[in-house]
Amino acid sequence: MSTIGILYPGYSAEDDYPRAEKLLDDGSRLPLVHTEMKVDAHREDALLDIGGDDVLAEGARELAEEAGPLDSIVWACTSGSFIFGPDGAAQQVAALQRTAGVPASSTSFAFVDACRRLGVSSVALGATYPPDVAGAFVQFLTHFGISVLTISARDIITAAEVGTLPGETVVEFADAVSSDAPQADAVLLPDTALHTVDVLDALDFRLGKPVLTANQVSIWQGLRLAGADVRRSGLGTLFAKG
Repeated sequence: MSTIGILYPGYSAEDDYPRAEKLLDDGSRLPLVHTEMKVDAHREDALLDIGGDDVLAEGARELAEEAGPLDSIVWACTSGSFIFGPDGAAQQVAALQRTAGVPASSTSFAFVDACRRLGVSSVALGATYPPDVAGAFVQFLTHFGISVLTISARDIITAAEVGTLPGETVVEFADAVSSDAPQADAVLLPDTALHTVDVLDALDFRLGKPVLTANQVSIWQGLRLAGADVRRSGLGTLFAKG
């Protein structure tokens, strides 16, 4: 039983975490704090602001007060981490770890580690972001040796709008992305504003390959850092591998 602290920007798909907590089925907890989001926009200046060290430090302190001792902590925001580049994202995590006093990571690094766990070297990317922000994630993945064979950017500006997309739309979007590069080892859906927990098994079944989603890998990474990444059902291929 582990306690994984989640720092989540704004309000969009935060309810994925209590849903996932029920599926963990071992008493592990995913307490969540909403970090400050002055501007809800998939835009570089806004993303740099929401991922600032001061913002995350305040969130970590709030988590410690509300949730008690943590086993790990995750900055559950993909664009608010990769936008800093590989070195900047690493510094962001290091600063968070110093503040929280427990192992820390972010969703961007969670995607990299999840790909490594599954032996994934090529991906098809289905991003809700505008093309320039999606391109920054491509650069991040490429830096870590992950080849992006195709990219689909839905050009949605706000996380709030992304959070309204129903599960059926998510599955159809992922299927369309996969069809553009059937040779890809996996499909990545990199926005934590996207509801995916309820459709993780459906995504993998429909596409016939792993679909890695932002909230999924964030939870997995937190459990991994806490030494609790055991096999679990109902959360897709990544969790089934342990």
